[in-house]
Amino acid sequence: MKESRRSSQKGKRQSPSALEAVMSERELAALGGGKLAYIRVLSSDEAKQMYPSIDDLPSGITLFALQAADGTPIALTDSLQAAMGHAIGDELEIASLN
Repeated sequence: MKESRRSSQKGKRQSPSALEAVMSERELAALGGGKLAYIRVLSSDEAKQMYPSIDDLPSGITLFALQAADGTPIALTDSLQAAMGHAIGDELEIASLN
């Protein structure tokens, strides 16, 4: 029985490891031609780490970061509606991340 499992797996193609990049950073940056963004939900502690120049950010609040496809920060706000409004105002398409 072990022999048949081995032989059936020989012909299977190995899937890429989770560590292999699907896209390069340059390809990701060019995604959507600069018109694609996403909204990331952050705790205030995460926001402090990502945006160290922000002073006096209260602890325990939820924030919404509008970011370009390559992760470049565009806006940080305390409401989803404001983040979406900013994206619409900048004529950005919001990508859904799952």
